[in-house]
Amino acid sequence: MPWNRIAIVGIVVSALIAGIALYYLQVYAYYTPVAGDNARVELTSVVTNEPEPIIFDSFDGIDSDSSPIRYRACFTTVLSQAMLTETYVIKDDAEPRVAPSWFECFDAEQIGADLEHGDAIAFLGTENIHYGIDRIVAVYPDGRAYAWHQINACGEVVFDGNPAPDTCPPVPESQN
Repeated sequence: MPWNRIAIVGIVVSALIAGIALYYLQVYAYYTPVAGDNARVELTSVVTNEPEPIIFDSFDGIDSDSSPIRYRACFTTVLSQAMLTETYVIKDDAEPRVAPSWFECFDAEQIGADLEHGDAIAFLGTENIHYGIDRIVAVYPDGRAYAWHQINACGEVVFDGNPAPDTCPPVPESQN
C-alpha cells in the first residue's frame, strides 16, 4: 500500500512540474525584446505597393524565433490618420493576436474592438514579412499604434498543406 501512495505522489509531482514547465515555455521562454533602436516600422504605400518606413517613437516590442506570429509592438507616431489613409494600404480584415499577459502595452481585445468600431485604423505594414504572414499596424487618432503578425490568405492555404493558389507568390523551398 505505501508503494501505491509513493507512485501516486510521484505521478502528481511529475505532472505538476511538467505543467509549470509547459506554461513557462509557452508564455515566457521564447520571447525576446525588440530594441527600439533596431526596430523598423513600415507601412505599404498605395502608390508603389512597397513597404516604406514611417516616423515612430516610444517603441516597445517582442518577437520569437519559435513562431512567425509571435511579434507584437506598441509605439507612437506623429503621422495623422488622415495622411496615413491617403498614403498607405488599409487592412480591413485585421485581427490582433493576443499577447502574453506580461506584455502589458498590447491589449488585443481592446485593439480589435476599436478597429471594429472605427476608433483605430489598421494598415498593411509588410506583406509576407515571412511567407504567408503579414505585419499589420493599427493606428489611433492620438498617435498610439500597435503592430502584430497575421496569417494571410496564401498562408492559410499553404499552412493547411494545400498548394499555393496562382495569385500567391511561390512557396519558399524550406516550406515545401
